[in-house]
Amino acid sequence: MPIDHTPPSRPARRGFLKAGGVAVAAGAGLGAGGLAHAAQAASGKPHTDDPQHAVEPFFGAHQGGIVTPQQSHTYVAAFDLTTDKRDDVISLLREWTNAAARLTQGAPAASLDTADDRSAPDSGDVLGMGTSRLTITFGFGPGLFTHEGKDRYGLANRRPAALVDLPRFNGDQLIAEKTGGDLFIQACANDSQVAFHAVRQLARMGYGAIQMRWGQAGFVSGPRGQTPRNLMGFKDGTNNPSTQKPPLMNQFVWANSADAPWMQGGTYTVVRRVRITLEHWDQMELGFQEQVFGRHKYSGAPIGKKSEFDALDLNAQDKDGNPVIPENSHVRLSNQATNNGAQILRRSYSYNDGTNFYIERWPPWRQETEYDAGLIFIAHQSDPRTGFIPINEKLAKFDMMNQFTTHVGSAVFAVPPGAREGSFIGASLFEA
Repeated sequence: MPIDHTPPSRPARRGFLKAGGVAVAAGAGLGAGGLAHAAQAASGKPHTDDPQHAVEPFFGAHQGGIVTPQQSHTYVAAFDLTTDKRDDVISLLREWTNAAARLTQGAPAASLDTADDRSAPDSGDVLGMGTSRLTITFGFGPGLFTHEGKDRYGLANRRPAALVDLPRFNGDQLIAEKTGGDLFIQACANDSQVAFHAVRQLARMGYGAIQMRWGQAGFVSGPRGQTPRNLMGFKDGTNNPSTQKPPLMNQFVWANSADAPWMQGGTYTVVRRVRITLEHWDQMELGFQEQVFGRHKYSGAPIGKKSEFDALDLNAQDKDGNPVIPENSHVRLSNQATNNGAQILRRSYSYNDGTNFYIERWPPWRQETEYDAGLIFIAHQSDPRTGFIPINEKLAKFDMMNQFTTHVGSAVFAVPPGAREGSFIGASLFEA
C-alpha cells in the first residue's frame, strides 16, 4: 500500500506521543560520549578548542544555567499545559530531556533517522554555528499541580510548600500575557540564535500538549569574568553569594525541604519582567543615580569605597550626620545585613523590545512612545518565602529605584534537580 505523504491539518495526540517515543528511543543509544562526538562531528572542530563550540554538560546533580557562569544571551519562555493526561506530561518531559541533552551537545533536537517522518527533526537554523555553551533549564509552575482548583495529574499533594503563589507587591502592574505558566524553559548561550533555537525546538515538540504563554529574549554586556552592567549602567549581581562556595549554595540556592524530597538539589526560580523608563533615568545627574543604587557607577564600589567588592559600611555617615549610603537606596534595602541574613542568586538579563506607547507611573507622568526595555530579573533560591518575597516586599515599598521601574511580568517555578542519563527531568515527582 503506498504511503500517504499528505500532512494532516494538525498533528494528532497519538502522533505527538509516538514522536516522543521515537526521540527517546533514539536518545537512549546516544549517551554522553555519543552526544559529545555528535557535537564535534557536526562542527567539524574539536569543541574543547573553539569557544563557539564550547559545551556545557546537561546531565548531573543540578540543572545547568543556575550556577553555570553566565552566558551572554538567554531566551526564557513559559507554557500552559492543554492536556489533561498525566502520561502526556511524562512523555513530553522525556522528549524534552532527550532533546535538551542533544541540543546542548551540538546535535539536532531529534535523531536524523526521523527525517522521513511528517516533521523535520530540527529547524536547522543554527547548523554550523556551534553550541556556544548552551544550557537548558526546566521548571514547574503552580499550574502543574492544580489548575482552576482541579488536580489534573494527581500531583496536588506533591506541591512543595515553598512553591507559593507570589503576592501582589506594591506598584506591580502585571500583564496577564507576561505572567505565570505551568512549565518553564530557560535557554542560555553565548549566541542569541542558539538560545532561541533551543526553545523553538522544544516548543515545537510540545504541539498538542502545550501552548506558549510568554517568551522573552535577553542579553548581558560586559567583559568576560566581570559583573555585567544593566541598561541603567550599573553592575548587577555584585552581592551574589559565591557559586564557588558549596556551603553557600546549599544554604541559599539548593532546595532541601523535607516536604518535597523530589526537589532535593533543585531550586526555586522567580522571574520578573521589569520595564525601565530609560528616557527618565537618562535625565538624572550622575550623583543622583549613584544615590539611587548606593554604588559608584563606574567602579561599582559602594559609595565611599574604591572597589566593587569592598564591604558595605551601612553605618557610615557624612559630615552632616546623614548615611553615606541612603536609607532608601537599592543596595541597602536588598543587602543581606538588612534582610535577616537572606540572600538570593541573581542571574538576570537585560531586554530591549523596541518601542511602544507608555504612560509613566511617576512624575513627570509622561505619555509618549518610549523604549520597551528593561530587566529580566531571574533569581534562584532555596525558598522564596525566606528569599525573594521578603526582600522584594521591602524594595517595592521603599526603593528609590521604583520611580524608574515597573514590574509588568511575574512567575515562580520549582526547578527540579538535574536528570540522570536514561531518566528525565522531574522523574521523581511522577513516581508512585
